[in-house]
Amino acid sequence: MKKAIDILAEFLRGVGQAQYFLAATLAATPRALAKPHLIAQQIYSVGVLSMVITVISGMFIGMVLGLQGYRTLVGFGAEESLGVFVALVVVRELGPVVTALLFAGRAGSALTAEIGLMRATDQLSAMEMMAVDPMQRVVAPRFFAGFVAMPLLAAIFCVMAIGIAGGYAIGVELLGVDAGSYWSQIRAQVEMDDIWNGVVKSLVFGAVVSWIAVFQGYHAAPNSEGVSRATRNTVVMSSLAILALDFVLTAFMFKID
Repeated sequence: MKKAIDILAEFLRGVGQAQYFLAATLAATPRALAKPHLIAQQIYSVGVLSMVITVISGMFIGMVLGLQGYRTLVGFGAEESLGVFVALVVVRELGPVVTALLFAGRAGSALTAEIGLMRATDQLSAMEMMAVDPMQRVVAPRFFAGFVAMPLLAAIFCVMAIGIAGGYAIGVELLGVDAGSYWSQIRAQVEMDDIWNGVVKSLVFGAVVSWIAVFQGYHAAPNSEGVSRATRNTVVMSSLAILALDFVLTAFMFKID
């Protein structure tokens, strides 16, 4: 019983520490925005350098959706609805979720490892000794960059999966679905609410993944084992948070009357 209480107390202590860290990060963000070169550098690091894996994943997922969707819909004589099937699945769910998981694995782990290495080599302590705020100089630019880059990557993922080399290539070019029906179904059925739902999800996922990444890196033990553990925790915790938040957000967005 005592052990369970200790575990719960440790968990609650960690939650409180993470919330305090988030408040400090948000407080430092306006000052970090006064140095746009830091923001641009981090957006390039976590966003631009993550585009390749996002585009390739979007292409293959769109192709799989086109193939599986066609095989399912053709049994009901509804293969002309393939376009709207692919579009809604990607925009509502797979675009934000898969992009966030890729972002956590590639950019989130990199952020944690980078900040954790700064902690292990006493660079953060050196900044404090020189009256440079690490929250403003290191943490806030990386947090804001992740918050901005994640929706942009999700948008790229959706475009690639829907229109360029995903469902269109398989459904229209390979399986013979009429191109006019493919696009007209998308225009008729996909609404702005669907797009905004995907945008909201990507913003939330970007904020949460960036928060977890910078928090784990900043509080990593100052050794190689601590950095490795923090990087692992970032990927695991981010993945679980993404899937849990996806359920919660979907429940709010698509309420059953």
